[in-house]
Amino acid sequence: MNNRILVTLPLAAILAFPAFAQDSSSQTQATTPTTTTQSTDTATGKQPLQAPAREGFWGRVNPFARKNYVKRQTDPIRDRVNELDDLTAANGKAIKDTDSRAQAGIKLASDKADMADQHAVDAGNKATVAQQTAQQATTRIQTVETVVGNIDQYKASNQTEIRFKPGQTVLSKNAKDALDEMANTVKGQRGYIIEVQGFSSGKGQTAISNSQKMAESVVRYLVLNHEIPVYRIYLVGMGNAPAPTTDETAKNKRVSGGRVEISLLKNDLEQLSANTGAPATTVDQQQQPK
Repeated sequence: MNNRILVTLPLAAILAFPAFAQDSSSQTQATTPTTTTQSTDTATGKQPLQAPAREGFWGRVNPFARKNYVKRQTDPIRDRVNELDDLTAANGKAIKDTDSRAQAGIKLASDKADMADQHAVDAGNKATVAQQTAQQATTRIQTVETVVGNIDQYKASNQTEIRFKPGQTVLSKNAKDALDEMANTVKGQRGYIIEVQGFSSGKGQTAISNSQKMAESVVRYLVLNHEIPVYRIYLVGMGNAPAPTTDETAKNKRVSGGRVEISLLKNDLEQLSANTGAPATTVDQQQQPK
């Protein structure tokens, strides 16, 4: 019995000594003050893990380390690793969010730039069209001003002479054919007048009356047969006034019998209508007698 006790006591002492040494090492590590100041400027905002000041009786490797000892040593490391994983995940998400917002901002800016370019092109096209329209309007206005300035400047376009026998005022067939030919040239036109002058042989008021009647027969035929407006015809009975001549050296001769001169006079109103394509009715109507 005594022999068993003697063998058991040394064996228990040997087994208890490593545990005592391990506890002593842990307590020494916990109570040893930190002599150096560590920076807290880390990813987690915490101080970095400190290496133990003393490593125990067995050095760095303790073959008799217990589970609690190992847990105490690895728990801080595991916590820091988990914190780093969470921080990495949060940073990755923040980077993705920032990149998404940046891409959206770039796309929005690009779309606005494209829209601004398109608006600039449209504005340029509209400005070109407006300039062309203004130029056309200026050209038309200048043409209208020229025509209006010369609205009362009529030029002889055609002239016809009809002769009557003494004391006769009825139109012959040849006279009607000549009037038909002249009237056909003015159908649908604007800016013209017809001047009718009657000349008659004789003297005084009798000659004037005869010349007036011959001129009236011409006007009546043009109005009734060709629907020429009366306001376009100017009639005058000249009586036995000398007939005009183109020869300046020759003297005007008095007529024998009866004669009517029909002159077609035109201004630039028809030319204005053809060049601008605008109806000249308004300007033409200003020529009507009120």
